[in-house]
Amino acid sequence: MLAFPRPPHFRWQAIGLIALACWAGAASAEKADRDKPMNAEADALRYDDARQTSVFTGNVVITKGTIVIRGAQVEVRQDPQGNQFGVVTGNPGTFRQKREGLDEFIEGEGSRIDYDSRADTVRFTGNAVLRRYKGTQLNDETRGNVIVYNNSTDVFTVDGGARTPANPSGRVRAMLTPVPKEPQPEPVTPPAQLKPSTGTGGGRP
Repeated sequence: MLAFPRPPHFRWQAIGLIALACWAGAASAEKADRDKPMNAEADALRYDDARQTSVFTGNVVITKGTIVIRGAQVEVRQDPQGNQFGVVTGNPGTFRQKREGLDEFIEGEGSRIDYDSRADTVRFTGNAVLRRYKGTQLNDETRGNVIVYNNSTDVFTVDGGARTPANPSGRVRAMLTPVPKEPQPEPVTPPAQLKPSTGTGGGRP
């Protein structure tokens, strides 16, 4: 069960929540994040012991290993089986995590972010964006109304939605940078071979 200090301090620590999300590909999200404690900062907290629910409000910042989550409000819940669920709302809410063994980060945002540890999914809804950075360089970006990432299968889906000023067509949009080819080694030229002379002398007779 989630356990929170009862006094109304503005910095809280909790076990559980959030999200291992990663970009589809060979590398996965930072695995060590699973075992890291979750830290939350907010202007206020409302804790319901009967429902095992904690609602953080006001400039909420949650960290868990390399995961950083920001939103206007974050609700954390845990069921009797120990599965954790989180709902992030904001304008927008954001989610960021390092990829395993690489200097790469994935970053997602949406008007609402839902995490389900039982299904092992993260869902971004409302002007949803998913980005992949190599270091500080933006490498890929996908936009839609709903983006769902399944951490256990390394698959994400993107659905379009209503037309907005930011997306007049309402269609899914993506910018994908091709993977650079591995540099090919230059061919090695064998050294010149000296051939033995067939003559008997070095000058004219």
